[in-house]
Amino acid sequence: MMGEAAAKPTQTFRTGTAGRAPGVIAAIACVMLLALALLPVVAGRNLIQDLIFLFYMLALAQCWNLLAGYAGLISVGQQAFVGLGGYLLFAFTLLGSIDPLLAIPLAGFVSALFALPTALIVFRLRGAYFAIGTWVVAEVYRLVFAQFKPLGGGTGMSLTPSVTSSVPGIEWVKALLDVRTPAARDIISYWAALALMVGTLAFVYLVLRSRRGLALGAIRDHEGAAGGLGVDIYRVKLAVYVATAAMTGMIGALIYLQKARISPDAAFSVTDWTAYVVFIVVIGGIGTMEGPVVGAVIFYLLQRYLADFGASYLILLGALGIGVMLFAPKGLWGLITERYDLALFPTRRRLVIPPRAEIVSKTQG
Repeated sequence: MMGEAAAKPTQTFRTGTAGRAPGVIAAIACVMLLALALLPVVAGRNLIQDLIFLFYMLALAQCWNLLAGYAGLISVGQQAFVGLGGYLLFAFTLLGSIDPLLAIPLAGFVSALFALPTALIVFRLRGAYFAIGTWVVAEVYRLVFAQFKPLGGGTGMSLTPSVTSSVPGIEWVKALLDVRTPAARDIISYWAALALMVGTLAFVYLVLRSRRGLALGAIRDHEGAAGGLGVDIYRVKLAVYVATAAMTGMIGALIYLQKARISPDAAFSVTDWTAYVVFIVVIGGIGTMEGPVVGAVIFYLLQRYLADFGASYLILLGALGIGVMLFAPKGLWGLITERYDLALFPTRRRLVIPPRAEIVSKTQG
């Protein structure tokens, strides 16, 4: 052979995430977050309470979406951890004399501990049996707390004025905004709900951008293939189940701090804390972070303006859900994505192949 053979260009690959102008989107998000944080200065109490509802429903929807849309765990028993978080808040504040805001993360931690033995039971089930099993476990929680007399038994109980008035920051809010104690408590709950909602979004986003997120994406796309490639499916699903239980427990604690009254039937309601959440995720778009955001806003508007119609309102929710599943299987956000290729939370990986000219230039260099 004469001379050295010319180097052949080699094909290279890399992975990237979908999204347009992430810096602009992040800046808009920061401005919106600042505006929401300052909103209690000018907003009335009714709007504050409505937004608290929107924030915790959005956070619950993100938790269920991570559980079902990525890990493939179709649970209809997440009300177990909403109710558990609420009752733990009452137990910590009334029986343990713990600060109400400190009781919220403690409720999340204990909910995660309860999720471990619960998972050992329900993870033995698959598909529809898993869904039914989670609902049965939630009913067991409801029956147990209905027999627990120190927390009101079957009739429930209310937080005492000494607890509702001892929420940190109430006196400061009263002096700053010139409001009464109930309104000040709502404002503190609003900021806590905003923080939980943002924290939930950030947690889910960071998980999906991590290596564990890659494993979840593989499980979502094809569980069998993911297992064949070395993904520890059981451990990944267990981690997601426990993490969502912790977040759901904290959300439940905040819900019942703001409501200041709890009962087994309300705390473990499958309609309020699972059926509505499933509706939000389905109409928005399961398996995406943006879908629950869209679904939560739509659900809030329907709840705000149509709930007074009674049975007609429930019929409309059902018809809307069926219509979306038939004509937009990927949800409303899926329609937007297909048309504009937009991603507010870029988590999906794409295989990026550089142009041939770039490959040749690197080889020659």
